[in-house]
Amino acid sequence: MALIPTTILTGFLGAGKTTLLNRVLQEQHGYKIAVIENEFGQENIDNEILVQDSNEQIIEMNNGCICCTVRGDLIVALNTLTQRRNAGELHFDRIIIETTGLANPGPVAQTFFVDEEVGLHYMLDAVVTVVDAKHAMTQLDEYEEAQRQVGFADKILISKTDLVDAEALVELKRRLVKINPRAAICPVDFGKVAIAEVLDLKGFNLNAKLELDPDFLAAEAHEHEHKNEHEHGHQHDSCGEHCDHEHEDHHHAHHSDDIAAFVYKTTRPFNTEKLDYFLGGLVQVYGPRMLRYKGVLYMEHADRKVIFQGVHQIMGTDIGGKWQDDESKESKMVFIGKNLPKEIFIQGLEQCLV
Repeated sequence: MALIPTTILTGFLGAGKTTLLNRVLQEQHGYKIAVIENEFGQENIDNEILVQDSNEQIIEMNNGCICCTVRGDLIVALNTLTQRRNAGELHFDRIIIETTGLANPGPVAQTFFVDEEVGLHYMLDAVVTVVDAKHAMTQLDEYEEAQRQVGFADKILISKTDLVDAEALVELKRRLVKINPRAAICPVDFGKVAIAEVLDLKGFNLNAKLELDPDFLAAEAHEHEHKNEHEHGHQHDSCGEHCDHEHEDHHHAHHSDDIAAFVYKTTRPFNTEKLDYFLGGLVQVYGPRMLRYKGVLYMEHADRKVIFQGVHQIMGTDIGGKWQDDESKESKMVFIGKNLPKEIFIQGLEQCLV
C-alpha cells in the first residue's frame, strides 16, 4: 500500500494557519484530508482530528462522530488513524498536522523517521510555515520558535501582506531567505492559495531537486570575498518579484538571528570514507543545533550524484541521477541551524576533498 503523504503546517501565533487550513479543507480539490490538531508539549490535551468526507464536509471526530477522541502524542494519533483506515472506518489520502503557534517543528518531523510503525504507513511530504507579514520581524527578534519554524520550512507562505508596505515586505523576505534559502516563498491572501502550494511539495524527498535561492548564493560569495564589508541585500524571487539590489542592509535595521543558513559549494570530488566520517561527527556534536541540512554531492569514482539530507541527528543518503556529459560536476550543500560554527564546517569539508 502506498505511503500517505503528510504535511506539517506550522507558523507563529496568529499567523493564519487555521484560516489557511479551512480554505484547504473547503476547496474542491478531490483529496480526502485528515487533519491532526497537534498540541505539542502539553499533557492530556485532546488531539482534535478532522476528516473530510466525500461531500467535502469537515467531520469533527471528537464529538461522538465516526472516530473517538485521540489522547496522547503524535505517534498514537497517527497509528490510531492507520488502524481505523485499515478497518474501513475512515477514508483519507492525505494528512495535515497543524502545530501550535509556539511549537518547534523538529520533534514533529523526526516522528516520521524514528517510529517504525509510522514509517510503514506515512511519508513526510513537507513542512509549510505561515509567516505574518505585519508581526514577523518582531516575532523573529523575540522568539527562537519563530526562527525555528522558518528554518524547518520547505515552503513559506506570507500572510497579511496587505498590512505592510512594499519596502517592509522586501526586508522581511530578505531576512527569511537568510534564515532559510532553500524554502520557496509565496504570499497568501486571507488563506487563499492553490492546493499545489501546500500539498505534494516533496520537500522531504531525497531525490527532489535541491532548490537554493540564487540571490542567497550570490550574497554568500559576496560575503566570502568581502568579509569586512556590509553584505548586500537579497530577495527570494520564487514568485516572480524583483529585488532592488542597490539598497544595502545598512539602510535597514540590523537583525541578528540565532538561526541562519550557509552554503558550501565545490567542484572538487569528495572522498567517500572521509566525508562519511566527518558528517557523522558533525551530527554527533552539533545535531541538536542542526535544523535542516541537504545537499547534492560529487563523489570520487561515482557517475551518479549522491543526495543527502537530515533533521537534527537523523541523516540519510540516496543515489541521484547520472551526471550528464554537458553538466559541470559540483557539490552543493546547505546547512540551517542555531549558531552553527560555519568555519569549522567548511574547514572540515575541505579536508574531505580528494
